[in-house]
Amino acid sequence: MYFLTQMEQKYLLGRIYPLIRKSGVSEDLRGWNWPNPPVRPYYQTRAPMYLVCSKYCPTNRNVFLSAVKGIRGEYTYSLSLGTTMHKLAEDCFNSILNGREERFEDWWNRNYSEISDPNWVDPIRRKAEKVWNYIVIQSKSLISSRKVEQPYSTERDVMATAIPLLVGHRISGELLGLSGLLNIDAFDYLRNIVFDLKVSPEERDWYRLYPTGYAMVLEGVYGVPVDIGAVVYLNFKGDDPVIKKDIFFIGDELRSWWIEERDEKLEIISERKDPGIAENCDARCPYYNYCRG
Repeated sequence: MYFLTQMEQKYLLGRIYPLIRKSGVSEDLRGWNWPNPPVRPYYQTRAPMYLVCSKYCPTNRNVFLSAVKGIRGEYTYSLSLGTTMHKLAEDCFNSILNGREERFEDWWNRNYSEISDPNWVDPIRRKAEKVWNYIVIQSKSLISSRKVEQPYSTERDVMATAIPLLVGHRISGELLGLSGLLNIDAFDYLRNIVFDLKVSPEERDWYRLYPTGYAMVLEGVYGVPVDIGAVVYLNFKGDDPVIKKDIFFIGDELRSWWIEERDEKLEIISERKDPGIAENCDARCPYYNYCRG
């Protein structure tokens, strides 16, 4: 799911790279500018990336309920499916990258007990097995192609170019006012693309905030420019996975938007202020029943 199709590679070469060369990014908005405003957070409080980027709630009351009140949102089927798919993608890719390819059945038997509602187990399992098989088949195909193209390369070199991904990469977000340990879904270190997986049937413009924030964190920690983001939409037709990517340039506008969201939400946490219930709530918000019940 983090592999680019031929059309996506053409879009990257023909649209995204020229846009980066033409527009560039302001130095003030690079993650490595973390000691200085506007990247430097005004408040000493820290927040997880998902709270900074989430915009389900128009008033951001979910931030207050979660970070200030310590209230857990409702664990729905959609959240359970999303959690399972994130865990599956990370474990499947890393088992292949580490040369210890795991069987789906073994992985499932270790992890399915984390699904809270027994009625969700079978439908999630059917979907999970198909996603697992898709990742394995795609990975093996790319590895086989690289072996043919690079007959004198070592196994490590073949793997590093066939699947140039850090999956489930742990990194500190402290420099930018975030939680001490963040988990990046995937980072393509050859093309400098940061991926964020969304198990969602709907595309939302604010989903782009997640790769934007992770890109700035990577810049702050490693000091290298990360200018490309991709939201990976995983949906299902029956039990069959359907994957679509939104690939974009992480320019000044997105970076400024992310900083504004971070500062607004850190203010809520630091000052412990309840922003109130929104007039129009999204029914998929995990706090919907809490606020409206």
